Amino acid sequence: MTDNPDNPIVVVGAGAAGLLAAIFAARAAAPRRRRVLLLERTADGGRKILISGGGRCNVLPSALDESRYVTASSPNTLRKLLRMWPLPEQIRFFEAEVGLRLVREAETGKLFPEGNRAREVRDRLVALAKRAGATFRGDALVEDVIPGGRDWHVVLRTGETLPAAAVILATGGLSVPATGSDGTGLAIARRLGHTVHDTYPALTPLTAEPPPYGHLAGISPVVTLEAPPLAGMPGGGKRAFRTTGGFLFTHRGYSGPAVLDVSHLAVRSRLAGGPRQPIHVQWTALDAAEWERLLTAGGQGTVANVVRRQLPARLADALLAEAGVDDAVTLAHLPRERRRALVEALTRHPLPWTGDEGYKKAEVTGGGVALGEIDPRTMESRLHPGLYLCGEILDAFGPIGGYNFFFAWATGRAAGIGAGKEGGTAGGLDVK
Repeated sequence: MTDNPDNPIVVVGAGAAGLLAAIFAARAAAPRRRRVLLLERTADGGRKILISGGGRCNVLPSALDESRYVTASSPNTLRKLLRMWPLPEQIRFFEAEVGLRLVREAETGKLFPEGNRAREVRDRLVALAKRAGATFRGDALVEDVIPGGRDWHVVLRTGETLPAAAVILATGGLSVPATGSDGTGLAIARRLGHTVHDTYPALTPLTAEPPPYGHLAGISPVVTLEAPPLAGMPGGGKRAFRTTGGFLFTHRGYSGPAVLDVSHLAVRSRLAGGPRQPIHVQWTALDAAEWERLLTAGGQGTVANVVRRQLPARLADALLAEAGVDDAVTLAHLPRERRRALVEALTRHPLPWTGDEGYKKAEVTGGGVALGEIDPRTMESRLHPGLYLCGEILDAFGPIGGYNFFFAWATGRAAGIGAGKEGGTAGGLDVK
């Protein structure tokens, strides 16, 4: 079937990956005067960009640890995807081309736009896509994508059918459905024969019913969480999962970066229906040996005062009560068994959880289209030439801190270049 030069490259979804795909597809296709049409189900697009970082938009991490990404697909393919567009080049793009000055947050290492305005990030990306030549069409709900050699057809829910020379699926996953993520792209990929690894909410708050620490809501220490390997869990690994970061007590359970980062293990254990994933909390930077030294110093100072100097008072009091340590007991009179119980509570406290907030509050979707079915150079489907997939629809996600934007920017750019060059490799850095 011959290629119709009037058919545009159609990008489905104007989130982080879709906006980058539209920008780079328009640039790559410009020499052949190929149009790029960006379809978005909401009126303005980029809704997750707008809400990310509490409206501040953590554009990128200041450093990248590839080992922190999670996938059920080939780790080797994932590494190839992560290395397509290195972090320094992404930073240069956002500063030199998008026009944002990125500022490093000292305590977290995250990169935010100066002024902390997520809307500016979204608006500048939309404007850049339009300047590159892409046409934006909002309130366009895609129902299906039908392959046909060089002539694709994108079917809207209104019944309208749009011809396309190539299609880029950048529809996101299932997380935060209020932003427009309803799994349409995943359903289309399945219908087209792609393997979709089981999906689940990732980076989502955990709940406890009844909430044993509801009275601590609002307290936010920096903690280390450890989740030991759980036998029989797919992708559970052989080593304990550890993460350090902010922890927030809520009225329903727990949130904060550390909790979100470990939540995928809890969610997957719940969905598997077997034993629940144990999670242990080290409440301060002090380990067991350091607490032992503090608590065996002797003297007439109270144990409670020693613990309160390291933790918020209400949290310290809750842990003291759980360890059976009286508020007035001195270091010199702390029984050995109570000291051991307190050290355990401070450094390996079992976190009681019963559920999670699901996709409603999940930052990303775990699982997705198998990476092995995508050409890592171009993001083109190995099953259907002319189909490209990028962003959250793929089987990979990273921790809190700009990792998932990094993945979306990188894969969106590669898909755009791949589709714009109509089968060329995405390694061509000549597309500026």
